[in-house]
Amino acid sequence: MNLGPHLLLAFLEGTVSAFVLALTALGLSLVFGVMRIVNVAHGTFFMLGAVLAAACASLAGDHTSLGFLLAIIGSPLIVGLVAVLADRLVLRRLNYQPEATIVATIGLLYIIEQVTLMTFGPDARSVAPLFNFRIQLPWFGYSGYKLIVMLISALLLIATWYGITRTRLGLIMRATQFDRETATAFGIPVDRVYAAVFALGAMLAAIAGVLVVPIRQAHYLMGLDPLLQSFIVVIIGGLGSLRGTLLAAFIIGISDGMISVFFSPTLAKILATLLVALVLVWRPGGLFGSKA
Repeated sequence: MNLGPHLLLAFLEGTVSAFVLALTALGLSLVFGVMRIVNVAHGTFFMLGAVLAAACASLAGDHTSLGFLLAIIGSPLIVGLVAVLADRLVLRRLNYQPEATIVATIGLLYIIEQVTLMTFGPDARSVAPLFNFRIQLPWFGYSGYKLIVMLISALLLIATWYGITRTRLGLIMRATQFDRETATAFGIPVDRVYAAVFALGAMLAAIAGVLVVPIRQAHYLMGLDPLLQSFIVVIIGGLGSLRGTLLAAFIIGISDGMISVFFSPTLAKILATLLVALVLVWRPGGLFGSKA
């Protein structure tokens, strides 16, 4: 048996999953790192981005390229607006208390799911990709769109890293993260920073949802798996650690793709859960998490 084609296919599929997972998990880790809250509704923003992408694309009719552009631009903006409203109407009123916000985001999860179901229905929908071509590899042809997904995700990850570490806005975010009271004393509008961070995290998840719609269809219950995988990634990498989140996303994504191709997706999830348990036992703060 020639393992070469299977190994290459498994690696490519795992890499695509890793890039999408990195985008989703980065949003979750960013919200925790700056706001110190666990957003249980994060997977719902992924789902909402995908469902809204299908709705935006349907407005363009047979113009698939225009439909995809509407989806990639319009869907994250709408999800970001929803996140800002959720922050102002719910999280800010709770003063961002960790225990209260967990319960509140669970409520947001169910509210958004049910509103999505009532608005768009239970049927799964898809979006035609912006580019529909195949790349000929030594053993088989591979979807060119999936390579585009890797490229777009990589550019967004680099842009997010640059914005956090090299810009004034990133400096303000990091100042708010380290000491909220001191940042307030220096005139930093902490509530606005929190709203922007919450919206950015939701938009990253929404963009990940848009990118996967041409690969798998969108429906109102698709947010659970990305949420669980994102939690696995941020626990392994360390809550609030950008470097740890990216590294853990690629470890989980590529291993998941390899194991799913050669064995089964269920085994991949079991091994990922076992890895989380080992990390919690030996390094409770994660691989790159900082001590309190």
